[in-house]
Amino acid sequence: MNFSKEIDLHNIPKHIAIIMDGNGRWAQKNGQERLFGHFAGVDAVRSTVKAAAELGVKYLTLYAFSVENWNRPKEEVDGLMDLLVDTLAKEIDALDEDGVRLMTIGNIAGMPLSCQTTLAESIERTKKNERINLVLALNYSARWEIIEAVKKIAEKVKVGSVSTEQIDEALMSSNLTTAAIPDPELIIRTSGEHRLSNFLLWQSSYAEFYFAKIFWPDFDKTHLQEAILDYQNRERRFGLVSDQIKH
Repeated sequence: MNFSKEIDLHNIPKHIAIIMDGNGRWAQKNGQERLFGHFAGVDAVRSTVKAAAELGVKYLTLYAFSVENWNRPKEEVDGLMDLLVDTLAKEIDALDEDGVRLMTIGNIAGMPLSCQTTLAESIERTKKNERINLVLALNYSARWEIIEAVKKIAEKVKVGSVSTEQIDEALMSSNLTTAAIPDPELIIRTSGEHRLSNFLLWQSSYAEFYFAKIFWPDFDKTHLQEAILDYQNRERRFGLVSDQIKH
């Protein structure tokens, strides 16, 4: 089903974040090894980035690898790292031509050197692009991010550049890895699970959530449109009441 004609292009979320879940289960469902599902998930990423750019989304954050994912079988983790490097090498020309600016959040310094190098080169290559910002959450943990922000602020208090009275939401946000990125208005999770899994805990305070029952490799343009349409049919009150929003 095509939802494009129903979507209000004047009410597109500026920032959409996606928890890309279900690659392994999709592969097992199709009688394949888990890693096969991650390879298939690349097609969904390509389709989603293109669709988001066409709709005017300015930031698309993809939860690609969490801190907890290191606990998966070594073969799968090694395969994911190789897939990241290979995919960026193959896709960087197309991303650059399509005006995609690549960004990352997470503990990138804790990733393999080959990944760090490829990411740095890709970020440099696309840094002037302005059509859409593709943010990869890699070696990411919201709790880690918040703890790191607290450490930074504590150090500033220690040296006297910030007083405790100056600590507020704005200061906290400015010390997160997402400091240069607006909070997401819409968070999508695939595979039918209904949890955040340590993803953008601070930033998601007033985000709308959309849970798709399909596995990530099956997610495409139509599913993104459906999620956005669902978002547009909601009333975002930010703690107020309906009458206050209308007036």
